Amino acid sequence: MLLAIDVGNTNSAIGVYRGDTLVGNWRVSTTRERTSDESGMLLISILQYAGISPAEIDAAIICSVVPPAVYSIINAIKKYFGINPILVEPGVKTGINIKYENPREVGTDKIINAVGALKLYGGPVIIVDFGTATTFCSVSRKGDYLGGIICPGIKISAEALFDKASMLPRIEIAKPKHIIGRTTVNSMQSGIFYGFVGQTDYIVSLMKQEMNEDNIKVVATGGMANLIASESAMIDEVNTLLTLEGLKVVYQMNSIV
Repeated sequence: MLLAIDVGNTNSAIGVYRGDTLVGNWRVSTTRERTSDESGMLLISILQYAGISPAEIDAAIICSVVPPAVYSIINAIKKYFGINPILVEPGVKTGINIKYENPREVGTDKIINAVGALKLYGGPVIIVDFGTATTFCSVSRKGDYLGGIICPGIKISAEALFDKASMLPRIEIAKPKHIIGRTTVNSMQSGIFYGFVGQTDYIVSLMKQEMNEDNIKVVATGGMANLIASESAMIDEVNTLLTLEGLKVVYQMNSIV
């Protein structure tokens, strides 16, 4: 069984595959100070709770945008599972041709999402990831990673509003019943929700013009994907497990037969 881990800035996604079947997936907070022993115990407890024996795990792959956190996870997998995990980094085969001026600047999570999207939906494709940052990635029909856009994420934008505007309360980020709010809470919800829907659709429309290809699929992932997709005119598919799927594909490319 394959253990796949995506270490994000806020949360980490954990998945276990038996062949091509995802048999379990979980999200945990990313903690930079967590030791390798704490990481190992956390992974073992999650697996055991799901009825999966740690002894069944015979391979692992990791992608990370948080270097201080990833090395404790690598050491935990080595110590508690007896496995040398694959860390997605330059030199690991992904099948993606990166057109960035400096390919090393591209976050591995973006490349893994591109791999997953190409496998599941084909190209050309635009991937919108609603995570700590909201990112837009463009992938051509040939599988070239063309580049993208990085915006402040929904939650951190809302947190900045709560922190800097003394009279505004903390609110749930949700779709309001009306766009014109009649209370402070509803007005804030409307601004946050429709502001990010508008941002998403406008940016995607400009990306489509610049890509100049037919039948561009738009796939959303990340914690807020379903919320924004409920109103977006541009998002075609929502797949919150896209990164895990990409990790599985990259593992299969790099595993020794």
